[in-house]
Amino acid sequence: MDNPLRLLRTDPSGARRGELRLARGGVPTPVFMPVGTSGAVKALLPDQVRASGASLILANTYHLLLQPGHELIRKLGGLHRFMAWDGSLLTDSGGFQVFSLPKHEIREDGVVFEGRQGDRPTTLTPELSIAIQRALGADIAMVLDECLPYPCPRERAAASIERTARWEARSKAAHDDPHQLLFGIVQGSTFEDLRRRSAEQIVALGFDGYAIGGVSVGEGLDLLKRVVEWTAPCLPPERARYLMGVGLPQDILASVERGIDMFDCVIPTRYARGGTLFTARGRIRIEHRNYRRDGYPVDLSCDCHTCRTFTRAYLHHLFAADEILGQVLATIHNLRYYQRLMERIRAAIDAGRFAAEKEAILGEIL
Repeated sequence: MDNPLRLLRTDPSGARRGELRLARGGVPTPVFMPVGTSGAVKALLPDQVRASGASLILANTYHLLLQPGHELIRKLGGLHRFMAWDGSLLTDSGGFQVFSLPKHEIREDGVVFEGRQGDRPTTLTPELSIAIQRALGADIAMVLDECLPYPCPRERAAASIERTARWEARSKAAHDDPHQLLFGIVQGSTFEDLRRRSAEQIVALGFDGYAIGGVSVGEGLDLLKRVVEWTAPCLPPERARYLMGVGLPQDILASVERGIDMFDCVIPTRYARGGTLFTARGRIRIEHRNYRRDGYPVDLSCDCHTCRTFTRAYLHHLFAADEILGQVLATIHNLRYYQRLMERIRAAIDAGRFAAEKEAILGEIL
């Protein structure tokens, strides 16, 4: 298969700069994907998401299966048209959401779950997950894997990676869309030998790119670093490497240094709706009384619409008055902050000085 990732530069630190070539255009890497769970990035229009600098976003297979249903989306022209997004889309397999449900049963054929009260049980199989993502028309689809909690007993993790390998082989066999990339996922919890074993199994199957799963379930930054250090060297250097569900700026910086190319997380949008804003001087809580009369923008260095137009005092007022516009403006800012962070990271890799830039950024925000 053709390699969709074009590597442009490798920094002495290990950070990588490249371009992911997709049907709707090139995506510069390292890249951060905003999360559009149900076919929408919460609080924003697609044009506002695009204005943040995002060219690739993530949508959720599980939620779209439940509402409105993948067959309806297919009949209406696919997810891009349905949500009026002209950029690229990655859909997850639905596995993480299903395994997060209080009632689910793991079987060899798949995982059985009850999505909503009163619904009949559904069995999400590798084949069904691929069929849903094909109907949605995603540019990148993900295999179905078994997601593990943290902490996880070694015996369970060992059995799980074997099942994950079998499910991923079935996912690949079911995937027949030449215009859609398919990424494999490495599991193994926090056990080095299991991570390496899982990576060997998944790489042997052969995918367009590879993801590291199971590192956003509460294990903390130190363990995250170790898992990435164990796993990333086992993945083909010429293929894209995706760290799923990560995260905070410091998590992204640590992972870029360890050779990761792709990230997604709900943090910038979720924090924004709660009134927490990222700035070049760290996070601020806009509802704090200190900002009631503050005439400065959220971040003097930011070029987003929120910072170019409104004051901290106005955002403070919107949150105090429970006006939905406050969540919109905060989300616009946080998404732009993350895209500016990625632009800064890519420029530093191009210049061969990522390590110094990482320390500079950490010094600003921590």
